[in-house]
Amino acid sequence: MSKEKSESEIEEKKKNTSLRLSNKTLKALKIKAIEEETSVQKIAEQLIEDYLAGHIKLKKRK
Repeated sequence: MSKEKSESEIEEKKKNTSLRLSNKTLKALKIKAIEEETSVQKIAEQLIEDYLAGHIKLKKRK
């Protein structure tokens, strides 16, 4: 008897991390995620992947 793997089992294993964001930033991010029918997790992961791939450059702050 073979078991089909769930989507989460096929997907790469993930680790938890945490971020410190201002209340204002986190609230805006949650609202944007809801408007785009996605999650804060997916937004953060995509942004990080794009940054690591060199598609996004950080602005230098004074």
